[in-house]
Amino acid sequence: MSTARKQQFEQHKLAKRLRHQVGQAIADFGMIEEGDKVMVCLSGGKDSYTLLDVLMQLQAKAPVRFELVAVNLDQKQPDFPEHILPAYLGEVGVPFKIIEQDTYSVVKRVVPEGKTLCSLCSRLRRGALYSYAAEHGFTKIALGHHRDDLLATFFMNLFFHAKLSGMPPKLRSDDGRHTVIRPLAYVAEADIEVYAEAKGFPIIPCNLCGSQENLQRKQVRRMMDDWERQWPGRLETMARALGDIRPSQLSDRNLFDFLALGRSGDAPLPDAHAWLAGEPAARGADGSRDDDATAPRPLDIPIRLHA
Repeated sequence: MSTARKQQFEQHKLAKRLRHQVGQAIADFGMIEEGDKVMVCLSGGKDSYTLLDVLMQLQAKAPVRFELVAVNLDQKQPDFPEHILPAYLGEVGVPFKIIEQDTYSVVKRVVPEGKTLCSLCSRLRRGALYSYAAEHGFTKIALGHHRDDLLATFFMNLFFHAKLSGMPPKLRSDDGRHTVIRPLAYVAEADIEVYAEAKGFPIIPCNLCGSQENLQRKQVRRMMDDWERQWPGRLETMARALGDIRPSQLSDRNLFDFLALGRSGDAPLPDAHAWLAGEPAARGADGSRDDDATAPRPLDIPIRLHA
């Protein structure tokens, strides 16, 4: 087989794998239903281009009918190439809308120099896109987050925010008005990179978050990449773990009733105040404690209780 034919074969195999993974995610989480009007948020990066491309392929053969509209938020970044997305979207033949809102100036004015810009930028961008979705009757909002994004968010919450949470493949917005879906939830970023290069997507770099090298997310990504280099397949294993949660094997008392576990009949629940106070047993007339004769002498080491 010639090099060109082999390359074409590999590209075809990759495209088939991406369609399968996206279709699997849609089916597993009920992301798209009959008659849905899906807003595909297009940033100009490799992830959102891939998302739109694969959804358009699936749309042609899907078991349900749904509408796709690509929506881009022009944040008025300096030197932003405004012509690229309209030209591309017109070429591929998908309905689209470019929203113009100067969030760039707001972020640069509000966030001190050297501080992370992503949080405020994403909130402003999300607000603009959600408002447009509500005004134009979209039933689903599709974002381009992939498997590695979901993993990185999990580790960021674990390492920096002391909680086990992540970025779900499907969620209801905080105000309850929107259903957000992430059809690339099963897709590895490495595959997206190869696919985007093969398809020749006109990538538009971000001059805000893309220019910040010390972000916590980038630190976590370097850690994940190092794991994958040392133990290939580690990221896929961890990604599967996000879908196999076992509350009884963790420590969240709101998810599992540890108090009832092994409880004897109608025994009273433990008195937390008494346990934390460390109240001694009753003392006799001679001043000795009832348990002095049998209790082992404690080590003379201070004990610090953490809240």
